[in-house]
Amino acid sequence: MAEKDNEKMSREEAGRKGGEATSNNHGDDFYEKNGEKGGEATSESHDKDFYEKNGKKGGKATAKSHDKDFYEKNGKKGGKANSDGDNN
Repeated sequence: MAEKDNEKMSREEAGRKGGEATSNNHGDDFYEKNGEKGGEATSESHDKDFYEKNGKKGGKATAKSHDKDFYEKNGKKGGKANSDGDNN
């Protein structure tokens, strides 16, 4: 581990510093390319069931932390985007 004033740095701090250094040295394109690589590797090594299970987990977590208002607002945004011809 790296040292800071003769004290060992925690893994958390070392990771944070490393992440900051990487962020300072690379632009958005670096992260986009790496994200695509990771996504491709994941899709090659996992099947439909993997994504279904994770989608359900995410849906349950979102439902626990958001109320009806959240879904109403997002539904309206989605409806407006679709009526405007925006597919995203």
